[in-house]
Amino acid sequence: MKIEQIPTEKLIPYARNAKKHDAAQVSKLAGSIREFGFNNPVLIDKDNGIIAGHGRVMAAQKLELKDVPCIRLGHLTDTQRKAYILADNRLAELGGGWDQEMLKLELSDLGDLDVDLDSLGFGEGFPIDDPNFSPGTEDEQGKLDEKSPIECPHCHMHFAP
Repeated sequence: MKIEQIPTEKLIPYARNAKKHDAAQVSKLAGSIREFGFNNPVLIDKDNGIIAGHGRVMAAQKLELKDVPCIRLGHLTDTQRKAYILADNRLAELGGGWDQEMLKLELSDLGDLDVDLDSLGFGEGFPIDDPNFSPGTEDEQGKLDEKSPIECPHCHMHFAP
C-alpha cells in the first residue's frame, strides 16, 4: 500500500455515511492533528471516495490543510466498500474496553506533565477525575509489572509465564 497526498477538495464524502461527526468531535480531531500531525491516513476508493476518515478530513478542512495522506483501497468491490465503511466505525466501538488501572496511571502521568486531557478526549467523567484516585506507589507499580500465573479454564492446570 502506498500513501498518497490528495487535496482535500478532491476527496468525496460517502453520501450514505452513517457515522456522525459533531462540531466538538471535529474540533478535538483538529486539535489532535495540530498537536501530533496527520498520522492516520484517510482510506479512499479508486475514485477518491472516502471509505474511512470522514471526521479527519473535516478536521483537516477546519485546519485549512490543502492535502492529506490517503491510502487507496482499489481492491474492494462496491459491496465490500459499503460493508467496510460500516465495519470500520462499528468494530472500533466494540469490545476491548479500557484497563482502568493502566488508564489511570497514564492519565495521571500526562496530567502531571500538563497535557490537556480534554484535548485527548479524556475530560470530565473519566477515572482521572475520580476523587478517590491516587497514584500507586513504586511497590504497587512493581507488582503491576510482575507476570501472573495462567490457569487453563478447561483443565484448571497452572502455567508459569
